[in-house]
Amino acid sequence: MTTIKIGGIPVGDGHPCFIIAEIGINHNGDIELARKLIELAEAAGCQAVKFQKRTVDVVYTAEELAKPRESPFGDTNGKLKYGLEFGQKEYAEIDRCCKEHEILWLASCWDEASVDFIDQFDVRAYKIASASLTDDGLLKHTRARAKNRPILLSTGMSTLAQVDHAVEVLGKDNLILLHTTSTYPATHEELNLRSIPALRQRYGVPVGYSGHETGIVTTAAAVALGACVVERHITMDRAMWGSDHAASLGPSGLMKVVQYIHYVEQALGDGVKRVIDREVPNMKKLRRK
Repeated sequence: MTTIKIGGIPVGDGHPCFIIAEIGINHNGDIELARKLIELAEAAGCQAVKFQKRTVDVVYTAEELAKPRESPFGDTNGKLKYGLEFGQKEYAEIDRCCKEHEILWLASCWDEASVDFIDQFDVRAYKIASASLTDDGLLKHTRARAKNRPILLSTGMSTLAQVDHAVEVLGKDNLILLHTTSTYPATHEELNLRSIPALRQRYGVPVGYSGHETGIVTTAAAVALGACVVERHITMDRAMWGSDHAASLGPSGLMKVVQYIHYVEQALGDGVKRVIDREVPNMKKLRRK
């Protein structure tokens, strides 16, 4: 399996799992909260944080933005979407904060203008969300901007035929697929983790896991099944206002999932069956023949 480097960090078989803390919109439009989440991710041992970037009036129709929706930002869906969207000032601070804490950052860009906006910060990888997997124009634009930098593509809500087409559009060079179930939160029965080795075999590219379930055991299981990248949403408090907090990991959950991933990596070994040194005394003591 090909090794891909994200900001100089090797990703693929034989390398530690690359862990992305998905901040997304869990900053609730507050740059101070975003800073705290970046600091949490760094303290937990994550390699990167991820945000979401949209040009609101391109991604959503005027009809959708006008729909009634109560939020801290007002009484329409549009006021909510604009309230959650960071601009130049906030992303400059995100870039500064991540450099200070020596953690990489990237963003899921939902439209071409957002790709161009994020590109000014020279991010080391690009992310395409499951919702955008069938958007050929965005896929091509992202590939053109990415040049030799990796693209991570989530595969939620998608058939194999749709994934086949997206892989054809993007090409396999510097491509990482993320198995995803796009329900929030996802139930254990919906996760279908065996898709991870199936995607590895079908496409021959590194495959990771973007999880939206509650809990951490299944994320560690994804690593056991071959996920070389893990992405989980994070929050300071799962009871906070907002659509994604309930499907996120709080501080203790994030710390534990990073720890459990490392435990699984240690336990997997190299697959060569042998007698280890600490077994020898027991072998001599317990075997009759």
